[in-house]
Amino acid sequence: MPNVRVERVLPFAAFVTSLGNNVQLIAGALLVLRADRTMLSVGWLFIAVAAPQVLLSPVFGRWADRFDRRRLWIGSDSISALVALALPIWLHCGGAPAVGVYAANLALAAVSALFYPASAALIKERVAPTRLRHFNANYEMAMQGGMLLSATVGGLCVQSFGAVPLLLVNAGTFVFSAGCVALVGRRPATRPASADRSDPSRTRSSGSGRPPRLFWLILLFAQSSVVVTIFNALLPKLVLGEFHRGAGIYGAVDAVGSLGFLAAGFCYRVLGPRMGDFALAAFGFLLCDVIFVIEPDFGVPGLFVMVTTGAFVFGLARIAARNLLMSTVDPAHTGRVFGTANGAGLAATIAAMLVVAELTDHTDCRYGFAATAVLSGSAALACALRLSGRREARSTLLPHAA
Repeated sequence: MPNVRVERVLPFAAFVTSLGNNVQLIAGALLVLRADRTMLSVGWLFIAVAAPQVLLSPVFGRWADRFDRRRLWIGSDSISALVALALPIWLHCGGAPAVGVYAANLALAAVSALFYPASAALIKERVAPTRLRHFNANYEMAMQGGMLLSATVGGLCVQSFGAVPLLLVNAGTFVFSAGCVALVGRRPATRPASADRSDPSRTRSSGSGRPPRLFWLILLFAQSSVVVTIFNALLPKLVLGEFHRGAGIYGAVDAVGSLGFLAAGFCYRVLGPRMGDFALAAFGFLLCDVIFVIEPDFGVPGLFVMVTTGAFVFGLARIAARNLLMSTVDPAHTGRVFGTANGAGLAATIAAMLVVAELTDHTDCRYGFAATAVLSGSAALACALRLSGRREARSTLLPHAA
């Protein structure tokens, strides 16, 4: 029997946490962009957010495997609420916006380094292996939906009310998320003996030798962080700086992206069992990179179409890659593996952000989108070729896998 409370509450808590984190980041990016209208200034903000997670995610991943995952999630949300509240107080008291924005987002990033592996480990602990495909579709849809919707909320609210009221409300999102996770209840005293036997990935891998190399599955999943983060930095530069539109248009463009990702979550439930997670992840990421190259060339009307399509394809690939990794990893090491994936993805993001930001500021956003596509596509193609050639990968990753 599926744990209905867990499967309903955790995606909703993830949505609220993702929305809160990214509203804070988007609001900060808009404040920084207004002061210094360069891609690099926004890029440094995203780098400041990524750097603590690169250093802390592997360490916090080990914590998630040692301590109570539910308490770690609640604790990270509670600390985030205090940090989020500190920024509007700083701005209200006349503090320098750039200093406050960088400091607050740096602190939130450090807390996110704990949230990411703790949430993954809690999912592996509480969700039955046979329900992982269904749950991961809902969870990833909630996470990415919150991230994409944050631009709409941030753009429209900053344009209408200013940053301070938005940041005050944002602090409440973390409190709400912590309350949701508290409803999950304490960890069961023992893990059901049937759980490991019912995990399709563990059963099949034991029959065909060692499981697929986690390195390639981590890389396939982690490279998507580069696409998401750089897209969130490029989009305001493209819309505000090159198309000369307001924050409302920027938010509306990202809103249609959230609709594309929501559609991907529903379609994955049909396409995942038929095509297999490996095919969806590999081809989905490569197709998304193609869209990334051409989306700045059609103006604002074309951008609405391209962002929606790209988010749909990316959503299918991201959910499939997450399910591949989570189905393969040992439950005792879930926090460590997802902490490593988060840290590795953000480390690559820092390097890619510096290259893309410098290139964009000396040319235009078209080259920034194209460079991102080349980096992401190269990693996805390498993973696809490496995994498709492994006998044990075929037995675990093709359509009949759960």
